[in-house]
Amino acid sequence: MKKKIYFIESSSDFNNSNLNSPLIGGAEKTLINITNELSMNDDIIIKIFNRTTKPIQSTNLEWINVNQISKYENPEFLIAMSDANLLSLSKCKKKFLWSHSVQPIEKFVRKKQLLPFLLNKPKMILEGDYHYKTRSFITSLFGKKILPLAVDYEFINTKIDFSRMKDKKAIFTTRSDRNLSYLISCWKQIIKTSKDSILTINPPYNLTNEDKNNNIQLRNKGSKENLINDLLGSRVMLNPGHKGEVYCLAAEEARELCLPIVTMGYGALYERVEHDKTGFIAKNRDEFIKFASDILNDDALFSKLQKNLILKRNSRTYKNVANDFLKLIYEN
Repeated sequence: MKKKIYFIESSSDFNNSNLNSPLIGGAEKTLINITNELSMNDDIIIKIFNRTTKPIQSTNLEWINVNQISKYENPEFLIAMSDANLLSLSKCKKKFLWSHSVQPIEKFVRKKQLLPFLLNKPKMILEGDYHYKTRSFITSLFGKKILPLAVDYEFINTKIDFSRMKDKKAIFTTRSDRNLSYLISCWKQIIKTSKDSILTINPPYNLTNEDKNNNIQLRNKGSKENLINDLLGSRVMLNPGHKGEVYCLAAEEARELCLPIVTMGYGALYERVEHDKTGFIAKNRDEFIKFASDILNDDALFSKLQKNLILKRNSRTYKNVANDFLKLIYEN
């Protein structure tokens, strides 16, 4: 008999037809990718309950408005995405709370998640070492497990034109509130030793005349195809990291496309880079500036890092994530 796995999510109106939309975030992409992959297993039935207004049904997979959940029989496994309050919407012996953020106990209480968490006793699904270490004892009282993610298949299947990466272009594709101001202050020093280099950043951001004079440009944040094209036309990703970053898909996308990364290692960024192999983890601001300048100016260094990155391409896909997920939920 097929096992039923229900996912409950309440962030916005979307379903798996929106995978390539620039309007959805990393958590939504993760849910789409893993449920699509899981639905290929004929031994399980996947149902996703969220705020979708366009229900979808296919073999082993359904996207359903969360208001309809009471009409469905109880599953063997229930996974609530980010919000412990969702755990009470269905009865189930094995419940899990999948977190996509750093969540201090104060915020957990303020969001009224503590009581439903204690009543439902879920195991936590976390996305990396940093995420695991920063999850408090109280908010992981019933156990916690790490489930590393992967990037969309378009990044994995893209053919790379390595000749495009010779231009001195750096890129930052993360939200501007995640240490972009720190990066720009560093860039003003980097540009002094690499005067013809360009830094491309994500909108929204109001470029000053000084920014423009320092060769800082806004990228067109459109389709996934645009993002891939921008990454393939760059030579290095500059991403200091941020304490709120528990995985950083942006860095993983760059790594998959063989783009070296320079970071301060804040948040989970230290997990996305192997120092002096796939990029650099700087210990201070001066090192960050130096490492970025070195990659932009030193072709031999760039070539060494890129060769290491090529060897790591396709090392993790959502097939791996789905298999690891099933092992995790089937554990006693």
